[in-house]
Amino acid sequence: MLTLSSLHHDAIVAACIRALPNEGCGLLIGTPDGKVVDVLASANVADSAKVYEIDPGVLLRAFRRVDQEGIEVLGVFHSHNHSEAYPSPTDILQAPDPSWHYVIVSLRDVPAELQSFRVLDGSVTPEAIEVVD
Repeated sequence: MLTLSSLHHDAIVAACIRALPNEGCGLLIGTPDGKVVDVLASANVADSAKVYEIDPGVLLRAFRRVDQEGIEVLGVFHSHNHSEAYPSPTDILQAPDPSWHYVIVSLRDVPAELQSFRVLDGSVTPEAIEVVD
């Protein structure tokens, strides 16, 4: 399960909306038990409405930070601007770490839908998101 505050939830959605017409993306930083403590929005360096790529500088700063603070990069978020919040075949192929949480924000409808998944060897497993205040 992934746990995030309502502020983190809203920050994820806002980052995705700001990225329009491209997909928005970023990293989730937190504790090993899946509690998000920070959301790091990234420019989509793919500059695309169909795929995303985290800025390498954001990745580098995130991994330096987690090493210093004893926390973890928990996963990644990105948006689907015109489709459901479910990993596309491209998302599944590009999932770099089976321990990560893959959060997808569907901007197809209002309000935006946020879902989290685990991806292991091409298999997608939905997981619960707990939003706390």
